Order: sequence, then C-alpha cells, then structure tokens
Amino acid sequence: MLAFTAFGAVAQGQEAHTLERFHTAIGVSYGTTEVSDAVARERIAAVLARLRPGAVTSAERTAAERAVDRALTRATRRAATWSRTDVVARLEAIGRQLHALRVRTGTGSPGARSVVDQYQSVEDQLLDTVAGLESGRPTRAAGRAADAHLALLEAIEAGERERAEVAVLLATPSERRPAAAERWSALEESQLREFRRNTSDRLRAELYGKQFEPPGRAVRAVRDTLTESGPRSARLPSYDRWLAASEARIDSLRGLQDQAARELAGTAARDLRGAETRVWRDLSVSLSVLCLVTLLSLALGRSITRPLGEVAAGARALSDGDLSYDIRYTGRDELGAVADTFRELRVTTERLAAEIRSMNTAIDDNRLGHRADVDSFAGTWAQLLDGMNGTMASFAAAHGRREKAEDELESIFNLSLDLLCISGVDGYFKRVNPAFERTLGHPARTLLSKPFIEFVHQEDRAGTRRAFERLERGVEVAEFENRYLRADGTECRLQWSARPVPEEGLVYAAARDVTESRRRAREQAALRRVATLVAGGAPPAEVFATVAEEVGDLLGTTAAVLRHEPDGSRTVLGTAHELLDDDERVSRDARRDAARLAVHEVTRTRCAARVGRAVAAPIVVEDRLWGFVVAASPLDALTEGTESRLADFTELIATAIANADSRAELTASRARVVAAGDASRRRIERDLHDGVQQRLVALQLDLRLAESMVTEPGSELAGQLAHVSKGLDDAFQDLLQVARGIHPAILSKGGLGPALRSLARRSAVPVELDLRLPPTRLPEQVEVAAYYVTSECLSNAAKHAHARVVSVEARTHDDVLELIIADDGVGGAEIGGGSGLIGLIDRVEAIGGKLDVGSPPGEGTRTRVRLPLGGPPSDG
Repeated sequence: MLAFTAFGAVAQGQEAHTLERFHTAIGVSYGTTEVSDAVARERIAAVLARLRPGAVTSAERTAAERAVDRALTRATRRAATWSRTDVVARLEAIGRQLHALRVRTGTGSPGARSVVDQYQSVEDQLLDTVAGLESGRPTRAAGRAADAHLALLEAIEAGERERAEVAVLLATPSERRPAAAERWSALEESQLREFRRNTSDRLRAELYGKQFEPPGRAVRAVRDTLTESGPRSARLPSYDRWLAASEARIDSLRGLQDQAARELAGTAARDLRGAETRVWRDLSVSLSVLCLVTLLSLALGRSITRPLGEVAAGARALSDGDLSYDIRYTGRDELGAVADTFRELRVTTERLAAEIRSMNTAIDDNRLGHRADVDSFAGTWAQLLDGMNGTMASFAAAHGRREKAEDELESIFNLSLDLLCISGVDGYFKRVNPAFERTLGHPARTLLSKPFIEFVHQEDRAGTRRAFERLERGVEVAEFENRYLRADGTECRLQWSARPVPEEGLVYAAARDVTESRRRAREQAALRRVATLVAGGAPPAEVFATVAEEVGDLLGTTAAVLRHEPDGSRTVLGTAHELLDDDERVSRDARRDAARLAVHEVTRTRCAARVGRAVAAPIVVEDRLWGFVVAASPLDALTEGTESRLADFTELIATAIANADSRAELTASRARVVAAGDASRRRIERDLHDGVQQRLVALQLDLRLAESMVTEPGSELAGQLAHVSKGLDDAFQDLLQVARGIHPAILSKGGLGPALRSLARRSAVPVELDLRLPPTRLPEQVEVAAYYVTSECLSNAAKHAHARVVSVEARTHDDVLELIIADDGVGGAEIGGGSGLIGLIDRVEAIGGKLDVGSPPGEGTRTRVRLPLGGPPSDG
C-alpha cells in the first residue's frame, strides 16, 4: 500500500506536469484559432471582391488581410513558448503561403471558386495545427472539451466554405450549381453532433437556441432549396440576404466557439489546480488512511462490490439504450441513492421515448398540431422536447406553405389559357388541364386513355417521336411545333416547350395554340405578295391569277377570281389549282354547281356564303359589288368557318384588286386616247392631202396659166402675179410641213427606219443614226410612238439643249424595241418643265412601254425608251 501511495504521488506529479503542458498548448492553439478565423474572413472578403469588384469590397479585403497579419504575429509570439513541436515554423510557412496567394488573387486571374479552394488548403493546415496542439487530453473532461472545441471549429469552417460557394452561386446564377455545396452542410451538421455529444449542457442548449434563430432558419431554407433537383432561381435568396444571414449565423457560432474555448481553458486550469492539490493532499491523506482503508476494504468489500457492480451494469445498459435492465439494490446508503437515481433515469428515458414515438405517429397521421408535454420534464429533457416542438411547428408551417403553393399551382393549372400536361415515358398523358380539352375538343378521359401520338397529325408523328426520344434522354425541348387533330377532324397547330424529369419517369410540357397566328401570318404574307405585284405595276391578269393562287394555297382548294359585269354575267379573271385527274373530273360538275350556288347567294346577300364544297366571298369596291373570290374543294365538303376566313382575306385584298382593275382601265383608256389621237392625225393629214393641198395645186396651175397669158413680162401685172405665185408656193410648203408633222406619210409607207432617217435629214442639229431594226414592219403603235419620241427629242435638242450633235440608237431584242437618244447639250431637262416629256410618257406607257430621262446639268440629256412589240397589256 505504501508502494502504491508512492507510485500514486509520482504519477500525480507527472499528471500535473502533463496538465501544465496541455494548458500551455491550449494557449498556443487559441492564437492559431484566431489566425484561422481571420483567414476565413479574408477568404470571404477575397471572394466578395472577385464577385463584386469595387472600392468597398477592396477596402474590406485589405482590412481582412491586415487582421490576418496581426493575428499571425500574436500567434507566433505565443508559439515561441511551446517547444514540443515547431509551431512557429508552421505559422511562418502559412504566412508565406498567404502572401503568395494574395499575389495570385490580386492579379484577377483565378475565379471566385478557385480563390475558395486555394484558401481552403491554408485553413486545413491551421486546423491540423490546432488539432495537434489539443491532442494531449490528459483528462477525460479536458478531452471532451477539446473534442467539442475542435468539432465546433470544423463546423464553423464548413459553414464558412458553404457561405463562400453559395455566394458564388447567387452572384453568378448562370454557372453550374457546385456539387460540393451539400457536402459542407452535411459536414457542419456532423461536427455539430460531435460538439453536442462532448460539450456541456449549457452550451448544448445554447446551440439548440441558435439553430432556431432567424439566421439559422434562413440558412436551412437555402440548403433545402439547393438539395432540390434543379431549384428555381426565384426561390433562392438574394446575394446580400444570403451573406447577411450566413454571416450572422457564423458569428453566433463563433460566439459559441469562444465559450467552448473558455470552457476548455477552465477545464484545463481546474484539472491543473486539482492535480497540484491532489499531489499534496493525497500524499498526506493516503498515509493516514492507509490502515483505515485496508480495514474498511476487508470489512465492506462484500457489501459494496455487489451493488456497485449492479449499478455499473445498469449504467452500461442504459448507455447502450437497453431500458429493460432493472437494478434491484434498494439499500439506504449512497449506492442505494445511485440505484434509485438510475431507476428514475430509466423511467424518464421511457417517458421521453414515448413522447418521441407519439410525435412520430402524429407526423405519420398528418396531425401537425401535436406537441410534446414539456411541462412534465425538466432541465435538458425539457429543452430537447421544446426543440422538438419547435421543429414540429416549423414543419407544420412548411407543410402549410406547401399546401398553399399546391393550391395556387392547381388554380394556375386549371385557369391557364395555354395547354398544360404531364406525360409519362410510356407515351400516355397522365394529366391535362381544361385548356387541353377546350382546344382539342376531347374529354380528359379520352386524352388519358390513348397514347398521345394517336392525336397527332399523321404527317407530324415521326417528328413528334424524335422530339419525345430526346426528352427520354433528359434533353429539354423548346419551340417544337406539330399538328393535333381536334374531335371534329380539324387541325390545330401547337407550339411546345417540355422539360423531362427522368428520375420520376415524367415529362412536364406546356403548349400554345398557334393555329390562328400561323394562319394570319400566311394571310399577311399572301397579302404582301399581292400588294407587291400591284405596286410593281404587274399586269392585271398576273395580279388576278396570283390572288387565286394565294386563296387556293391558304384554303387548300381550287380558287378563282370573278368580275361581276353590269349585265349580271361573270368574267373569270384568274384561276389556280385546277386539277385534271379522274377524281377531279368526276366531281367537277358538282363543284361548279356548288360554286354557282355560292356566287348566287353572295350576289343576293353581299355576304360570304358556303354551299357544300364551295365557298364564295364578295369583292366590294366603293360600295358596289365588283366581283367574287370563289374556292371549291375537289373532294371533301368545306368545314364551317371557311367562309369567314375567305371573307376576311378578300376584304384585305379588295383594295389591291381595285387598284389593279383601275390600273387596267387607266391603261386601256390611255391606249384608246392615244389611238384616237393617232387616228385623228391620220384623218387630218388625209383631209389636208386630199382637200386643201389639191386645191392649192390647182390654184398654182391656174396662176401659171395666167402668167403665160401676160403679153408684157416686165409689166406691173406680171410682177404681181409672180409675187402671188411665190407666196402660194411658200404656203404650200408650210402646209406640207404641217401635214407631215401631224402624221408623216413616210412612216405609213416606209416604216420606222425611213421615217427616222427623214427626221435626221430635216433636223437642225447633226444626227448620228445607229438603226438595227428587223426587215419586217413593227406594230403601228410602236412605230408611231418611237417616231414622235425621236421627233420631240430632236426638237428639244435644237431649241433648248443647244446641242452640237445628237445620237439615235434603235434596236429590237427580247420582243422589245429599245430606243436611245442622247445629245451633248446643256442638260437639266425636267419632266413637267414644258419640254413635252409628259406627253411622251403618256404615249409610251399607253402601249405598255417605259421612258427614262437622264439629264444632269452640263452633261447633256439621255432618253431611253423600251416599247413592247406585243402591244399594250389587255384589261384582263
């Protein structure tokens, strides 16, 4: 016993020395922990400066770097007192590593996530150093306090890493969600469980309280959102709200860390003082009670060993969760009190387990208003049940919000005008909204009972299958269009956007009915094509044929444009899609009869009408029935509503048809005016030649006869007769010139070539001719127009342009006579400036030609005429 007492004194001395070293190591670890906290703040400051560059974030990063440097200096001074491991060298290496890291991140080359990863290695080294310093653990209490302190440090570091990565996600939402974001929250929770297992009841209760504070709830909400598959960005908090919430939560954990550190220091100090006291107390007491202990151990060994073993076995069973073990010892000594305490603890544990089972049953039965009876417990048990009640309340609130969201989603699903559905990978609709039923005309039970491909138009099924195969592979599909068949057999065009959920075997899809918009787009395109033809001066026959073709394309039928004549008859102006196969010949008579009845109905009501296979719409111009647009289906009867579509399109093109008709009438009227003018000129020229010219010739012959009868040639009478004869000759020549100007006889006799040469000979300005005309005569109206254009241009060159030479080039090609007249005069000729060009333009355009004049000032005048050899266009 003496040897044991001496050995115990030596052992307690060594224990005191060990506790003293552990107390010193804790002081060094606190300095290292301060560096770790400062590095964590520098890391988040560096990340924020990378995400949101600016003066404020840059200043915060600089302040954080200075705080780290000060913490390193203090930690290095503390580490100088510790000699067991070279902590100073480690801290100096970490300082150099931080300096290099700051240089790299200061250049702006690494991204925010790269900055987080690089700082992580520094944090790992610091935490390893702290773990090494606190690894002594001379007593169980000190070891538990050290384990709690280290676990809380690891949890805070996991929270800091999570804070940085979620900040990167929120600042750059287009980036891929970090796969490690969930790992840090799991690591934090694991470390907090380790902390709760080893810390004191007070800190454990305080941790429970901090976890249910607003910052803790906000962080848990973000974690729940991130754990969902593909969270919507609208449900994530803002960048600033996340930083504020996570910072508040980490600061609260750091406050708890400070308390854990103080508890560890207090435990180490108490252990050290206790060890020092025990060294002297035990040494003095051990010798005095040695004999007494020996006697008591012999006397009481049997009475203590059995109940003590029974209590120890009960304690082990209770710690293992076995509530069935019963301690039978009921003595009235201290061991009996301990046994009673263990029995009470077992009863309390059974009651606590019953409350937990009751709460689980309430959750399973969806009785979220159930709460545990906290008042029947005390201390930590009451705090635990109160925390469970808070969790139940939070769960009930979340469940209420979920039910409200489901109700809102159900309302949106049912009220949406777009088509919404859920489809399975088996090709069947699982759910459709009312808009689906309204659009397709099928009830929901019909849509759900058949594969959806059966409702797709036959021609679009292959493309629909390819799109669905992409969805089965997990690829989203957007802007996909296909045609569905309604219950009445008509088609509707749907534009789809779909997202697959492979893990559930479902596809969520939304469709929009674009039938009307596509039809309106086709009608507008057709209207633009017709308007372009009219604006470009296309022949009316081409315009009317194009109108018929556009109507036929829009309705998928044959079509025709008819003009309503004053006598009640109809003139066909244009047709399209006339089929000549055997089936069409069989149905042609029936189709014509239906079209005739439809036109008759439109004539009577002046409204669009549908009769079997035919539909007709009126063309109303200036409140008068101008004509009709008729469409007829070769085989099937036209569906209801076709007449309204045709009426709408006809109303849009009525103006274009009227313009084309007016242009045709104007062209025909102009051609008639020009033809009438030319006929009048020919008649006047013929009357002058056959009337006045012949009389003047007769008078000249009579005057010469009178001159020959004068006996005295030098008399006054002879002179007067000679003077009259001279005046009569001049009048005859002037009359001849006038007659030639009205309608040159050489043009009627010799054609355009000789007429142009005659003009060149009579021109006051030298003319260079380049005539490449066919040997045959050209149409009369073409020759007359070319003659008068050349005559007017030569006259303008002599009177106004003061030209020295004029070139005239005439040639035929591609059924067109091209005439180019150019002079080297002063230029500046303007249409409508009194030069006679307006009359020439009217004459040329009356026969379907075109006249262009180029006359820059000082560069002469160039007139180019193109005259069709086929004559003017007809009026359709």
